[in-house]
Amino acid sequence: MTSIVISGSGLYTPPFAVSNEALVAAFNQYVDLYNEENASAIDAGQLPAKQHSSSEFIEKASGIKSRYLVSKEGVLDPDIMQPLLAERPDDKPSIMVEMAVAAAEQALIAAGREPGEIDLVIVAASNMPRPYPALSIELQHYLGASGMAFDMNVACSSATFGIKTAADMLAAGSARLALVVNPEICSGHLNFRDRDSHFIFGDACTAVLLEREADCQVANPWQLVASKLVTQYSNNIRNNFGFLNRLSPRTRYGDDKLFRQQGRKVFKEVLPLVCDQIAGQLDEQGWAADSLSRLWLHQANLTMNQFIARKLLGHDASQQEAPVILDSYGNTSSAGSIIAFHLYNRDLPAGARGVLCSFGAGYSIGSLLLRRL
Repeated sequence: MTSIVISGSGLYTPPFAVSNEALVAAFNQYVDLYNEENASAIDAGQLPAKQHSSSEFIEKASGIKSRYLVSKEGVLDPDIMQPLLAERPDDKPSIMVEMAVAAAEQALIAAGREPGEIDLVIVAASNMPRPYPALSIELQHYLGASGMAFDMNVACSSATFGIKTAADMLAAGSARLALVVNPEICSGHLNFRDRDSHFIFGDACTAVLLEREADCQVANPWQLVASKLVTQYSNNIRNNFGFLNRLSPRTRYGDDKLFRQQGRKVFKEVLPLVCDQIAGQLDEQGWAADSLSRLWLHQANLTMNQFIARKLLGHDASQQEAPVILDSYGNTSSAGSIIAFHLYNRDLPAGARGVLCSFGAGYSIGSLLLRRL
């Protein structure tokens, strides 16, 4: 069997850090304006009054303390409550490609590679800016890569699904050096007027380079030992925005075209699936849980990660065992587990074992067993 390795990784962090306090201040101003404008209907029982948010509520519900956004002015304006990004002309790189180039350049430096050596580009993310031309082909162009490129969308599991797809193509001989990038502007599909979710998402972009071990030019890369991808249909996390919305005045606009979820159902249904999948992989590989040096888990919710780590390891995990980055980055969808990997893998020695796992809408679950060579 051909051994495939991750030889480099990269991370683009947007320039604007927005704290819970700043987000709450804008949200509560919006709530006060809404309740004032609709006072008569609220008093008559025709509309429910909106409730304030708080930093304490957000941190208790999610573990998130801050997040990075590509644009913050509109989000923090109670009259706007959404990011403001100017549309770019067709002959200029899109903002998501700019993010991807920045992350990819870091990964290339780490792997000791040049852009022209890349012959497979996969852009795997929860949202794309347009149907075509593919974002991956645009990235291929501006980066100076060759070969082929295509986009993937498996929501929060896009990164792990992209890595598995790239690894399979490398093993089959379809490519020699693969780039998988995950540009996530999650703030673009977040309803900042919804108390239950206005704090969830942040923006970021990650990148990893994969190649055959025999071709790798760096010491101690991470070998992809085993991988498993599973999907199961669920409506509990949903985004109905699409190109057909414009065809009906009734469905053209509205908050129902943004992210929404039934969090308690997701918690109850997804976590057992994730725990069983990883435990099954470890058994198949003959890896004991206590042989794992690190869990790079999907960064959606602190309680979820703590539950998974406790179930697998048999004890409450330390920050070293299961790094948490969502406190400062928020939920960055597919990029989250890769951010954790990128920031928390260099300290591990040869022979170290880890699990990289993402899960989310679909439902979709992707889990990878990694070993440092």
